[in-house]
Amino acid sequence: MKIAVVCANGKAGSLITSEALNRGLDVTAVVRGVNKTKAPKAIIKDVFDLTAEDLSGFDVVADAFGAWTPDTIGEIPKAVKHLCDILSGTSTRLIIVGGAGSLYVNPEHTLCVADGEDFPDAFKPLADAHDEALRHLHKRSDVKWTYISPAADFRADGKRTGKYTLGGEELILNSKGESVISYADFAIALVDEAVSGNHTNERISVVGE
Repeated sequence: MKIAVVCANGKAGSLITSEALNRGLDVTAVVRGVNKTKAPKAIIKDVFDLTAEDLSGFDVVADAFGAWTPDTIGEIPKAVKHLCDILSGTSTRLIIVGGAGSLYVNPEHTLCVADGEDFPDAFKPLADAHDEALRHLHKRSDVKWTYISPAADFRADGKRTGKYTLGGEELILNSKGESVISYADFAIALVDEAVSGNHTNERISVVGE
């Protein structure tokens, strides 16, 4: 299986790259500068400069694009839209590292995590950006996409336990009543989905132990 990891030098991207390499997959890192991963092949381009030709022949493209500052957060949905456009009509699957803010917290699916009174105001722009990306994906029937929402507490430096629970559109908790997952365990879940292809054109979610 051939997989391209967009923004492979980032925290999430590097772990996804390592996980895919450890599984014996044919991995290409997509990075803006020097390839700092162990992937033997690289495409040196900004995500917005990628073309359909660049991503031709890949079975899966993993979008690990991240943005955190007020002037860059809006690029999250723009990156998703761009990748959708250049993969449109192909058999390549697009798997997105999503957000938790849009996960539903009631059976009626009328309230989301980001709607909660205790949801930090500082994180609302980020949640809105990820939600915009997800809403765009729901409009695309020309792309084989999967959007994976992490748990609410997404820990960059969390331990790799090798365990996670798969969910759907609603926020799920672990046995301790927590919504938490490490980047490393999220990477396992993403590569599992890349290999299985069980949730095409769906949003799924994951929580750690």
